[in-house]
Amino acid sequence: MSSIAVIGLGAMGKPIARNLLRAGHDVVVWNRSDGPADELAAVGARRAVSVAEAMQAPVVFSVLSDDRAVAETFIDSGVLAQTPAGTVHVNLATVSTGLAGRVGAAHAEHGVGYVAAPVFGRVPVAEAGALNVLAAGEDALLDRVQPFFDVIGSRTWRLGDRPEQANIVKILGNYLIACAIQSLGEAVSVAEGAGVDSGQLVELLTSTLFPGPVYTGYGSMIAERRYQPAGFSTVLGRKDLHLALDAATDQGIPLPIGQLLRAVFDEAIADGRGADDWAAIAEQQPR
Repeated sequence: MSSIAVIGLGAMGKPIARNLLRAGHDVVVWNRSDGPADELAAVGARRAVSVAEAMQAPVVFSVLSDDRAVAETFIDSGVLAQTPAGTVHVNLATVSTGLAGRVGAAHAEHGVGYVAAPVFGRVPVAEAGALNVLAAGEDALLDRVQPFFDVIGSRTWRLGDRPEQANIVKILGNYLIACAIQSLGEAVSVAEGAGVDSGQLVELLTSTLFPGPVYTGYGSMIAERRYQPAGFSTVLGRKDLHLALDAATDQGIPLPIGQLLRAVFDEAIADGRGADDWAAIAEQQPR
């Protein structure tokens, strides 16, 4: 039995921690609110009273929401100075490449290993332990945490020795999902205007031209106007879109579709859809 901590028990963190428990690992958990930690403690997890206590585990997974949460928790707090040298911190959050570099340097300064491992897959995929793990970091660190990746995911993609390499791939993947949602919304709008059943349109397209989870899953949500519960909110979608735009700007590469999507996300949030699934941006299309 190996010991591992999970920091952040939101929609993704909780099933990840639960699967590690089911695999027989000694799991320490920490969360800002008590409810998720209490739930996991009831099935065998050990609660940490602070992030610093959780960081005493030899391997730590964190599943936080954005750059600010990661920076506040691991850089601004000074917690790394209290973390044993040799600990490996695996950051599963989708963060900017700039922050990935900062966090990696801060960890190295204190002798703490750092791996970036954002994931592809919504909550049901996490619950099934079938995530795709996008991992980057030193080979020795990746080898050390691979047994844990095997519990939470169906495949680990090793993308390089610099953590930001995993983050840019995740950012670009989410950018392409947003593009697909936008194009699906446009197609459904035009088809409905012509009197075509949107459910049949989506079924046709996803069983012939565009098979796969993105078009199938989001196409069905758009056709059914089903945006709750949110697997990934519009607010988080806008955050990841801005990460893609920032990364492209850093390289001097324009993203014209990204600029269009920026306006669409802003309008959706202004219309009260911030807490809806990000598929709700399709509702910004004219009906």
